[in-house]
Amino acid sequence: MKFRAFISADIVPNDALVGVLDELRRSRADLKVVRPELLHVTLKFLGDTEESLVDDILAGIENSTRGVASFKTRLVGMGAFPSMSNIRVVWVGMEDGKTLGTIASRLDEALRPLGFERDKKGFVPHLTVARARSGRNIANVQEILRRNAATDYGEYQIDRILLKRSVLSPAGPTYSVVREKILG
Repeated sequence: MKFRAFISADIVPNDALVGVLDELRRSRADLKVVRPELLHVTLKFLGDTEESLVDDILAGIENSTRGVASFKTRLVGMGAFPSMSNIRVVWVGMEDGKTLGTIASRLDEALRPLGFERDKKGFVPHLTVARARSGRNIANVQEILRRNAATDYGEYQIDRILLKRSVLSPAGPTYSVVREKILG
C-alpha cells in the first residue's frame, strides 16, 4: 500500500512566528497559511511511497544523520518563491541551514537506490509559511514581506528527523509521524 511521504525537521513556533502567520491570515490575500502545528522544514519530499520501504527509508535517515547531534538554527527574514513580483510560496529564512543542507544532500544519496529521485533544485533552507492561490491582494503580502525582511524569529532546536505521512483534504493537510530518528 502507498502513502504520501516526506522527511522533515519540525519547528515548534514561538509567539513571533505565530504572530506573522496571523498577520498573513489577516492580509486579505488569497493565501493558504500553514497552521502553526504543521510547521516544518522539508528535507526530502518522497511522494507516493510503498509502506514496504519504511524500514529502508529509516535506515537511509539514520545513515544521513550519523554523527549529527541535536543543534539549533535561527529563523530570520521573509521572502517569496519564485520572486516578490510572482509570489507562489511565502517563506521564513534560516540563518544557518548548513547542517540541514548536509542532511538533505545525504538523504538524496541514501534514498536514490530505493528509487527516489534526487532533488534537482537543490536544498534551500527555509520554512514555508503560506502558499498563494491567486494574485488577489498580493500587494498586502509584499508589504508584510518587506516589513519582515530582516525580522529575527529566534532560535529553534532541531533534535529529530521525521518520516511523515501526508493526507490531503479540502480542509488542508494532516501529517502523522511514521518514524523518527532522534539526533545525537
